[in-house]
Amino acid sequence: MDHVDHALQQLRDAGHDLEIIACDPELADTAAFCAAYGYAPEDSANTIVVVGKSEPRVYAACVVLATTRLDVNGVVRKRLGTRKASFAPGDESAQQTGMISGGVTPFGLPEGLPVWIDSAVMGRDRIVLGGGGRDRKVLASPEILEALPNNEVVVGLAKAIAERDG
Repeated sequence: MDHVDHALQQLRDAGHDLEIIACDPELADTAAFCAAYGYAPEDSANTIVVVGKSEPRVYAACVVLATTRLDVNGVVRKRLGTRKASFAPGDESAQQTGMISGGVTPFGLPEGLPVWIDSAVMGRDRIVLGGGGRDRKVLASPEILEALPNNEVVVGLAKAIAERDG
């Protein structure tokens, strides 16, 4: 059992309802997953690893709805306490989480890595999250995120993506 499976089992044992959804790894990216499996993008939450460009580098995992954009240059940078911040490159994200892009989940993250959850995520009835690999997703109530160590709900962590005129 890997660290993500262990974390999910602990959540189940604590009485949290969750469902594991198997998916084609080629369809793991949010837009493709939602289109192929019939989930609404506004119910999909992405876990994004960010890095503060300081020495030593500082990291956090941010959980935001797929219909929003993480405020990296504002809220994230200030919370990290650095002059510059960005999305962690894929190799750094994998190094920090043990997971590859398209499968990153807030479950089973290393001890000490902060998990910041945009408050809009908590307003959904259910959310689809990465499952720790590109071959699975987790469907659960957003309240399951409150059981994570080092979690903090942050108002304004992400902003709505403006609708584009078609």
